[in-house]
Amino acid sequence: MLAPSPPSDRDRFTAIAAAITCVAVVGIGLSLSIPLLSLEMERMGASGAMIGLNTAVGGFASILTVPFVPRLAARVGVLPLLLFSIGLGAALLVGFKVFYDLAWWFPLRFFFSATLGALFVLSEFWITQAAAPARRGLVMGIYATVLALGFAIGPGLLVLLGTEGFAPYLAGAALFVVAALPIVLARGVSPTISREGGSVRFLAYLRLAPAATLAAFIYGAVETGGFAILPLYGLKVGFDAQTAAGLVSAVALGNVLFAIPVGWLADRTDRGLVLLAASIVGALGAALIPAASASLPVLVGLLFLWGGVAGTLYTVGLAHLGASVRGPDLAGANAAFVVLYSAGLMIGPPMIGAGMDLVVPQGFAWTLFAMFAAYAVIVGVNILRGRPEADRPAPPEQVERLLR
Repeated sequence: MLAPSPPSDRDRFTAIAAAITCVAVVGIGLSLSIPLLSLEMERMGASGAMIGLNTAVGGFASILTVPFVPRLAARVGVLPLLLFSIGLGAALLVGFKVFYDLAWWFPLRFFFSATLGALFVLSEFWITQAAAPARRGLVMGIYATVLALGFAIGPGLLVLLGTEGFAPYLAGAALFVVAALPIVLARGVSPTISREGGSVRFLAYLRLAPAATLAAFIYGAVETGGFAILPLYGLKVGFDAQTAAGLVSAVALGNVLFAIPVGWLADRTDRGLVLLAASIVGALGAALIPAASASLPVLVGLLFLWGGVAGTLYTVGLAHLGASVRGPDLAGANAAFVVLYSAGLMIGPPMIGAGMDLVVPQGFAWTLFAMFAAYAVIVGVNILRGRPEADRPAPPEQVERLLR
């Protein structure tokens, strides 16, 4: 029996373009929905704590449901599950306006976030599988850049469409539908997931690839915590509200501009060393924030560089994971990656906020420093121990032992 021929460059490009377009458009819908729903809940008279609780439901939904996505996709198929998730996400987004009541918004938020979690897992699995090993870092850099641009477009649509009435909800739903088109066009090169990998507990991937999977957790904690608390830090060091809010833009711009070049670099050197370098730079950058806060231009420049390098943890970690795990276990590894990212989203803001309250205001920077430093130690120890996180997969018997 002849072995299946490797995918052509055209098939790889079609698959990668479909998956990246899907996740980018969903990113636009997500970045549109988060501020929109918060503003709508404020109009309902909800307290800040209630708004935060409703938003946190999204993180719980991802943690509870994402581990089951690979098994479900193995049963029904990746393509049908992607299309179903897109259709359900569009319907649920409009449902927020149809069922305009806070009591309804908690279950709606849960299922809407679960749908987005499925889309992210399957899209990232598709990209990781389709990317050629020698170009995986570059492809992940392009993916991260497009996704970041998508997150920037969502709030802009609210400026154009406003935050009242059905228009923003229908626009977001339309974007979900648009995301289905490239998937349908790429149906001939859609991936499959073997059922034999569905029984693996997602935390087992921490034993196989701790540096790669924990990159998602640290990035989630730093990204969300930094974005949420950085404006408050800016106020406490003496900047006005508009300037303090603008500090986030420096970090976001660094994320956009650094993803592709660092991804390209990761393809040409050991990705574990790239993760170690990024975590060390992240720790040093955080440690310099207190001194830089005395000058706005210096602080903006530091945040741009710091955010750009630190932001590559997600993309390089994902590429590193794809090099460490192959075959039926790859979908489960992607699910573990998204779950740990979601856990970071939930833990980061309160931890960084508590640090700033404990040591006002520079506890913000020292907490970020501690997070990056702890991760750098983990990566360094794994490199010294020679764990199976090189740029090629571990032997099958070693993967079996670590996962089972």
